[in-house]
Amino acid sequence: MTRIANTFRLLQEKKQSAFITFLMAGDPDFLTSLNLIKALPINGVDIIEIGMPFSDPMADGPLIQKAGQRSISTGMNLEKVFELVRLFRVNNSYTPIILMGYYNPIYAMGVKIFLKKASDVGVDGLIIVDLPPEEDEELCIPAQKVGIDFIRLATPTTDSERLKTVLKNTSGFIYYVSVNGVTGGRSANPDSLSQELKKIKETTSLPVCVGFGIKTDDDARVISKLADGVVVGSSIVELIEKKYSVKEIHKFIKKLAEATHGI
Repeated sequence: MTRIANTFRLLQEKKQSAFITFLMAGDPDFLTSLNLIKALPINGVDIIEIGMPFSDPMADGPLIQKAGQRSISTGMNLEKVFELVRLFRVNNSYTPIILMGYYNPIYAMGVKIFLKKASDVGVDGLIIVDLPPEEDEELCIPAQKVGIDFIRLATPTTDSERLKTVLKNTSGFIYYVSVNGVTGGRSANPDSLSQELKKIKETTSLPVCVGFGIKTDDDARVISKLADGVVVGSSIVELIEKKYSVKEIHKFIKKLAEATHGI
């Protein structure tokens, strides 16, 4: 059983939703980023998404775009992303790590090299937002062959026919984008979300996690009752941008985690 599958299994036994956080690798610098990520599990984070910085992040709103720019300005690249994961794994062998980003840097490195390095350091999943299902042979299928889940996005505009295509080779979980637009936009609407999640769950046995538009512990508490997982990114990245301390950021994350877990 993969780390991702085992995490959802354990949470389901406790009747809890997964709390998933997104942080940009190397933001605001390598050491601070590593310290932030290392302590996420003890502050209630079940699955960690790490952003791979890219110069043209089309799905990201201003907050995460600027996080990527800060990261790139300090010299962050894919090799250093792998080093970040490797150092995290020194003391943590159980928390799933997902790399999220765009295909261009992976293509530039070479898919085989990228997947070997990712597998060697303990990456569990990939979310590559600009690779549609029609391009599954590029990265999705090769990733799954080396034991790395390929997590696909579904959105409010994904109709029933398209959903079948989206789900075909998806593994790990489904990432449901709760609002139209980029990250850090308006808040999710629980009423419409309930219907959309019902439609997806009728089509797949995979866990369905919700991201985009979840900003507060109240948001997390409401969404956790509807979905198998809650993803929070922009509101955490905003604290980094505002130069909050690592301790303050972890305190904020812990509050969101407790809301998600129903504590």
